[in-house]
Amino acid sequence: MHISRIDLNLFVVLDTIYAEGNITRAAKALSLTQPAVSHALARLRELLGDPLFIRQGSNMLPTPMTRSLIGPVRQALQTLEVSVKHGNQFDPASSRRSFNLGLPGVLEARLLPPLMQLLQTLAPMVEINSVRVERRQLESELAAGTLDIAIDVLLQRPGEIRSTPLARDALVVVARQDHPALQEGLGLDLETYLAQSHVLVSSRRTGPGVEDVELARIGRQRHVGLRCQHYYAACQVVSASDLLTTMPEHYAHIANINLPNRIYPLPLPTPPLDVYLYWHENAELDPANRWLRGVLGQVFPEHGRMAAGG
Repeated sequence: MHISRIDLNLFVVLDTIYAEGNITRAAKALSLTQPAVSHALARLRELLGDPLFIRQGSNMLPTPMTRSLIGPVRQALQTLEVSVKHGNQFDPASSRRSFNLGLPGVLEARLLPPLMQLLQTLAPMVEINSVRVERRQLESELAAGTLDIAIDVLLQRPGEIRSTPLARDALVVVARQDHPALQEGLGLDLETYLAQSHVLVSSRRTGPGVEDVELARIGRQRHVGLRCQHYYAACQVVSASDLLTTMPEHYAHIANINLPNRIYPLPLPTPPLDVYLYWHENAELDPANRWLRGVLGQVFPEHGRMAAGG
């Protein structure tokens, strides 16, 4: 079948039904009537020779063909949308654009306050949606346009995903002020570090932390007394116990500002924690996306030095 036989708007309907999982909600999202959406779906079913969706109650479940089509369809629609926008100038001062920013929770407290302070002046009507995204979904969400930009640690990425180094951090150790093994004014050495029990923060149920990997390289191991999901909770635990937690330095200063804890350098050589900015090649020339990438670079003063290889 030649593409000239297919109304490309039908693929917009396909994408919306897939996203909404329901004809009524898809019609509302597209500002169309329900019969119009049903008619468009019927036309696409006839053209492709597949039911595309199977009704189950009020839900529309995609067929294997739809699941195989949806990725390329979304990428093509995103490419068209960006291409149309290339001829437009982006004026941040008057824009009401909403950006979806994929951001790990640990970076929200570091990034969002200075970002929103900057946007108050540069783009007061622009909206930022900070969302959590699974790393394995990052590529598909950037390609589909459900994410405009993502920020995360260094990841393996396909050629369609662009990246630039954005920020650098170090690991530090947090302990309560009156920890019996740590005298005020003295540093924290490796033997004292290993003699304590630790809080490991991870979104995964099992597996080592970065510090555990580095300890294993020198044949050492620490005792983890608690594994939890959030650094702020770990800092609360540390303030009420003799446990230590190891975490990124910038967030350590934010999370412990009102807690009776001390912050020590990690007594173990570890590579820096580099944070990267990711976007899809379809958005490379998009004026709005380029503008936001530039603003994020302003928020992190080390960005320019890292991008230059410093």
